[in-house]
Amino acid sequence: MNASSHAQTALITGASSGIGATYARRLAARGYNLLLVARNQTRLQLLADELIASHGVQVNLLAADLEQHADIEKVADRLRSDEQISLLVNSAGVALTGSLAEADIDSTYSLLQINLLALTMLSSAAAVRFSLAGRGAIINIGSVVSLLPERFNAIYSASKAYVLSLSQSMHAELSGSGVQVQVVLPGVTRTEIFERSGSSLAQIPPSMVMEVDDLVDAALHGFDQGELVTIPSLPDSNEWQALTQARLQLAPNLSHNKPATRYH
Repeated sequence: MNASSHAQTALITGASSGIGATYARRLAARGYNLLLVARNQTRLQLLADELIASHGVQVNLLAADLEQHADIEKVADRLRSDEQISLLVNSAGVALTGSLAEADIDSTYSLLQINLLALTMLSSAAAVRFSLAGRGAIINIGSVVSLLPERFNAIYSASKAYVLSLSQSMHAELSGSGVQVQVVLPGVTRTEIFERSGSSLAQIPPSMVMEVDDLVDAALHGFDQGELVTIPSLPDSNEWQALTQARLQLAPNLSHNKPATRYH
């Protein structure tokens, strides 16, 4: 499915800044009407005014705090009921600094609510209606830390590993339904997520930091090509394919009625 419009609507979470706001700009340029979801209503309105003036598309706002069950359900209900929505971009996310032992319970709860529960419930709502319609697409924003959990914060890395796994499973479950699934795995990207988590880009080599416009442009190019997993920084896609094949080669030996001989 090519990300071009025909008067369809894209619902974007985390749309007030960073990756979500950039998706909004790019999809508006492609002719999509937009339903923008975030907590910051003022920022959403400023972005909406910009996109209406620049592209003449319809932009609606849905203020929601995806830490709250009631607000998650409010957005999910819109996905279930609005037949104009054909694309869901799950961009909302938070990060943490420090180790698992240092994490406070409130910050951990917030991350799990937004990165896992909200993304799951919204993906589920979209999958049901899109599959009934026989068309639609779901884009989930993951992270390369899902592939390198030893090097980063445990809770954040695990949450993004969940996003990758969920997206791969959804792709298999929705095969033949007309619904496209893509998971995008950014590396370090220049957004506000670092400052919000109490960290900084200052200590990261500039050669590792991608601009958000470049990230989203690459992600949409991967989407247009029908990629399930898009890693914008990876020069050779064959390396990802090799990793996938190595993982699948384990399948015949992952479940037997006897333990492997090395455990006897």
